[in-house]
Amino acid sequence: MLLDAMRAGEPVDGAFLDRVVRTRNREMRDGSRSVAKRRLMPYYLAQKRQRSPRWEAWAPSEDEDRALCALLQAKPRRTASGVTTVTVLTKPWPCAGDCLYCPSDIAMPKSYLSDEPACQRALRCRFDPYLQVLRRLQVLDDMGHPTDKVELIVLGGSWTDYPKPYREWFVSSLFQALNDFGTEVAAERERIRWEIYESLDSYYKTSESKYIRDSTQDSVNRKLLSYNSALSICDNEAMVYKQAATRLVVESSIRSLFSANEEAACRCVGLVMETRPDAVTPESLAEMRRLGCTKVQMGVQTLRPQIRAGCGRSLDDGSVERSFELLRLFGFKIHVHLMANLPLSDPAGDMDDFRGLVDSGRYRPDEVKLYPCVLVRSARLTDWYEDGRWQPYDDDTLVDLLSEEVLAAPPYLRISRMIRDISAHDIEAGSRKTNLRQAVERRAVEKAQARGAKIEEVRMREVASGDVDWETLRLDDVAYDTTVSREHFLQWVDACGRIAGFLRLSLPWPKVAGACGPPIPARPCQAMIRELHVYGRSTPLHGAGTSAQHRGLGAALVDAACGLAASEGYGSIAVISAVGTRSYYRSLGFADAGLYQVRPLEP
Repeated sequence: MLLDAMRAGEPVDGAFLDRVVRTRNREMRDGSRSVAKRRLMPYYLAQKRQRSPRWEAWAPSEDEDRALCALLQAKPRRTASGVTTVTVLTKPWPCAGDCLYCPSDIAMPKSYLSDEPACQRALRCRFDPYLQVLRRLQVLDDMGHPTDKVELIVLGGSWTDYPKPYREWFVSSLFQALNDFGTEVAAERERIRWEIYESLDSYYKTSESKYIRDSTQDSVNRKLLSYNSALSICDNEAMVYKQAATRLVVESSIRSLFSANEEAACRCVGLVMETRPDAVTPESLAEMRRLGCTKVQMGVQTLRPQIRAGCGRSLDDGSVERSFELLRLFGFKIHVHLMANLPLSDPAGDMDDFRGLVDSGRYRPDEVKLYPCVLVRSARLTDWYEDGRWQPYDDDTLVDLLSEEVLAAPPYLRISRMIRDISAHDIEAGSRKTNLRQAVERRAVEKAQARGAKIEEVRMREVASGDVDWETLRLDDVAYDTTVSREHFLQWVDACGRIAGFLRLSLPWPKVAGACGPPIPARPCQAMIRELHVYGRSTPLHGAGTSAQHRGLGAALVDAACGLAASEGYGSIAVISAVGTRSYYRSLGFADAGLYQVRPLEP
């Protein structure tokens, strides 16, 4: 019916699809045969893969196939930024901190809750990295999203708190899953893993074990036990993971897995790891690079020492500033968490925090998550709420604050999120507004129009799935200074200021780079590309499409960065490439050089 309508020249869009589905379901007398929209794409792709008689009868052209996939694809925003993100969690593990506002769900790594979507997936997969990646890729594939360019996001607390053998096993399993996806060996390895877990967790499923877990969690909620102490009591699940890990052998070395992924059908184009400022050292960052990491998420929460102290967060200004410097010198993309409505704070102080973060050369991150503080039952903040020492902002105050932060965002900053996926029933106090971001952006637009101002924040300007006026694209350079470098944000923008692609170029100050010894990679005459990204609907590798990808914008940005660095006297330029993008950079003249790829520059 959809194809017939397309061929007849009728406007076939989401509303048309809704009408077709509703009409068919009304006509079906057998309710078990009703159609669900989310199942249309898996069905269509299965017919296409099998080249079934039905597919042959449809005989869609390439343009018709592309249009059908776009129409049937579920949640298209997931790959609108150009890559497919896959989030995985590490297992529950003792935390070095004990922050006032932090949830303490003993079934999860510290600060995460079992009801969050990514956490539910991790729990179902026993926190096994191989199973988490494989299952998520299959779901995304069934939804019609491309899976050839994947950004892996590893969450679960501070990465370096976990033992080194676990960290190496975890990353190896991630890459083994990427390399195996879509092959026959994946099903066999998945089966073996499930058999191991099922043979080990028989005790974990007993009523006795459930009673221990529930009673221990209740003690944590009533502040009678700390998260770390509770983990030591409920170690039966941890023992399952520990025992399983001795039998879940990764069959290849990290080096060979990386080599295979460079040409795999499912490539890693970014690897994100999570840590805290005081855990950032040259040694920890060098290891992250060896494991393929390209971006670091870091919990800053606030820049004010008195607020940190009141929240029980043991950080000092020196460690926060030093973490930014080290991350930048190593070439990492810097993604920080900032929290509004913390205990002892107020909206004016929160706004000052944000301005300090983006205006001071000591910080200036590339991305930020603006999480408003909410109260969950297992957090120590409960006592403060009950005796009146902390109260959440009302929704209007929160929307107003966050909209001001959007307006104050510089053109190189991307605000990735404004709310966590915490279920409303888990929130004791604080905003339960699931469409908070939409409300914030709407108010920011209204304020910008009233003030005659422009919104420069990256996420609100990215082209996503919209059409691009290629004739009006121009290359802009936004330059700004930090304590260790001059940064250039090179962006392709159209006449409306929308971004089609960008590159982050770091030019370390010669004196700073000259004073840095190993393992810091900064050299006095070497520039660093910290990020290259082209927006638009994710286009398959070597494929054609109408988005900004695969139009040469990325190569042009690299050439512009090389020319700019050469004009400033830099003799070479390095790039913090992901494992799956190494072949791309080789095609642009970069050669492998340890933890990075390097290209010489013409004077």
